[in-house]
Amino acid sequence: MANSQSSSSIVHPEDAVSDLLTVYKIVEIFHSVQGEGVHAGIPHVFIRFGKCNLQCEWCDTDFETFEEMTAEEILSQVSQYPSKRLILTGGEPMLNDLWPLQRLFKSRGYSLACESNGTIEIPEGLLDWICISPKDQMYPQVKIRQRYGDELKCVYVGQDLSMYDDLKQGFTHHFLQPCYMENESVEWNGKNFALTETVVKENPSWRLSLQTHKWMGVD
Repeated sequence: MANSQSSSSIVHPEDAVSDLLTVYKIVEIFHSVQGEGVHAGIPHVFIRFGKCNLQCEWCDTDFETFEEMTAEEILSQVSQYPSKRLILTGGEPMLNDLWPLQRLFKSRGYSLACESNGTIEIPEGLLDWICISPKDQMYPQVKIRQRYGDELKCVYVGQDLSMYDDLKQGFTHHFLQPCYMENESVEWNGKNFALTETVVKENPSWRLSLQTHKWMGVD
């Protein structure tokens, strides 16, 4: 995934060598628009990490196929794109020590957001925007340890929304998102979208989130 851009053009004298040489498991790095949630429609650079501590049946990421990249290589690739907004996603990004990337990117004026399943507590001050998408509707034995953030985005699979009553208090924005299954028909997914829309209308403290990037056919 590393590109041909000279490292001298992206490395600053104040960069710690240990930060630059930190190795991460990366599935892909790409430039797109955020397709869901509060920042839908805004260009971001997505850094998708390998590995996850859960295996949700609707997950559209092969997080076991990845390349090992140094933070310097990640920085070099990200710097090709004009957006200064990063989204760290996965897999589960919080399985990694993200401080080296945080220091490198924040010193260059980037804004860092993440999407996490919430099973790992996020260190204070690490990120500018926290989106938690809990999966305890599928894994009731899993404890949600990140109890606050900016967005709570729950995939709707028929669960009782009262299970989030306590968790919602720590988040500013509350989204309910239809479960989209790529191996199901358009009709199946359409019915699931309609059901989720009905549930949101009946529970107005929630807001509907749709994965518009999938409608557009982009990453």
